[in-house]
Amino acid sequence: MMENIVFLILRRMRQPLLTLLVVYAIAILGLTLIPGRDDNGEVWHMGIFHAFYFVSYMATTIGFGEIPYAFTDTQRLWVSLSMYASVMAWIYAFGTILSLVQDRTFQDAIAEYKFARRIRRFREPFHLICGYGETGTALVKSLTQRGQHAVVIDIDEARTSVIQLQDLRESVPALHGDASITRHLQEAGLQHPACAGIVALTDDNEVNLKISINAKLLNPSLKVICRADSHDVEKNMASFGTDHIVDPFDTFAAHLAVAFQAPCLYLLQRWLTGREGSPLTEPVYPPQDKPWIVCGYGRFGKAVCRRLEGEGIKVTVVEMRPDLTGRPEEDFVAGRGTEADTLMEAGIEQAAGLVAGTDNDANNLSIVMTARELNPKLFVVVRQNQHGNSDIINAVEADMTMHPSALIADKIRVLLATPMLYEFISLALYQDDSWACELASRVSALVRDEVPHIREWAVDEVQSAVLQEYLHQGGHFTISDLMRNPWQRDRTLKAIVLLIHRRNDRLLLPDPDTPIKVGDRLLICGNRTAFTRMLWTVSHRHTLDYIKTGYDAPQSWVWRKLAARQSRRRRQ
Repeated sequence: MMENIVFLILRRMRQPLLTLLVVYAIAILGLTLIPGRDDNGEVWHMGIFHAFYFVSYMATTIGFGEIPYAFTDTQRLWVSLSMYASVMAWIYAFGTILSLVQDRTFQDAIAEYKFARRIRRFREPFHLICGYGETGTALVKSLTQRGQHAVVIDIDEARTSVIQLQDLRESVPALHGDASITRHLQEAGLQHPACAGIVALTDDNEVNLKISINAKLLNPSLKVICRADSHDVEKNMASFGTDHIVDPFDTFAAHLAVAFQAPCLYLLQRWLTGREGSPLTEPVYPPQDKPWIVCGYGRFGKAVCRRLEGEGIKVTVVEMRPDLTGRPEEDFVAGRGTEADTLMEAGIEQAAGLVAGTDNDANNLSIVMTARELNPKLFVVVRQNQHGNSDIINAVEADMTMHPSALIADKIRVLLATPMLYEFISLALYQDDSWACELASRVSALVRDEVPHIREWAVDEVQSAVLQEYLHQGGHFTISDLMRNPWQRDRTLKAIVLLIHRRNDRLLLPDPDTPIKVGDRLLICGNRTAFTRMLWTVSHRHTLDYIKTGYDAPQSWVWRKLAARQSRRRRQ
């Protein structure tokens, strides 16, 4: 980047510098050729060195006198012409410099250089976010709230400029640039040792694809997460090992299928992946005994139709432009769905569920309001396209809301912060819904009405050095020991170990007597206080010994002496 800045300066300053050089050369040449008179009246010619010296201070300071002898009239005439010529040349040069400083390309180059230099100095782990639209904004906010660092690239300067004005907990460096350009990714830290992952969230599938290719070629060990709205692009990304590909429409359709098959598991999934501190959501029970109507047969409508048909539910599609979306194989009614006639033709009065899934929020709201007038008992799924419409979408009180940006941001947030949680959910899919109902009851009892805190915790030298040393010394430490309150060991902390990852084994909801071993990785949910006290237990040997023995040994010299004295008195 510095080479580009130097090249830009030299290219823009080439003509002014040449002009100055020519003016100086002509002025010096003239002074050496024009004869003068010395103090004795003899003819005298100024040498090149003296001419250069004189022109140098004459051009910049308008002179300090005539040296080494007083000039003749001819010399004075030439100096006068040279002086005005040099002043004009300098004005030209300074004007070019001012123009260069104000040039947008030069300013962008300087900003890019400063950004790259700042990223090179990073020492803390960070995530590289490509694209700062609604999804990127929500993701960066979530990461910074958890104390994680992020770096942003976006091609829209307005988006990168607004970052500095947002109320983010961490400072977020932002580059106005094209994330599909390899140089910009490198400047943003693609190959930086502290870069923990890269997330491609632009609204262009091809750009996301190119980001993924760059990342896998230049830094194969980096975790790559990409947004894709096309199955063809998804297959392409998967072909070279993209770690996670997020399709909001397929993701929501999969959630809808889980809600049909295992309502408690769907509820548990929403609680565990929700934003910490937000209210717990109520369970939903999508009806399956009657037909559904899907308005809008775009990518979202098609994904939902596939899932509904997979559940054996009869579907009627309402689509205004089947020539663009493709004519559905299901029962089909031509129309937007905002009119009562269209919905009645689709059988709204006999339907159990409605999906308002067009790409227009106003139309989706109109569909829902019209449909409820015709059938107030409908189970309603509404698609929210614009973040700014949250208030009116919430006001319609749909049973399920699909907001692509929020859905992607939440999923990526979990993938970056607690990847074991998705492993836990994958294992939970093989359990009965009654298992999920019981676990949901336990979680609800822990945190009452707020989304629980989820943490991954490793038994290693970094996160639990004292416990690791204790285990290396032959100590025995179980899940129930970890759950003891370090202030009152007879009480249990409000937390649950959801999963233990031990080499190639996965222990789902381990028993309290399960021993903890060096190298284990635990997925725990609970309240904030529980995590603070667990950390205290595994980080302080005195507390750990108290947890194991129930004996609170005195720590200071004074208390040890007093305890020994009392012990002697009791023996006597």
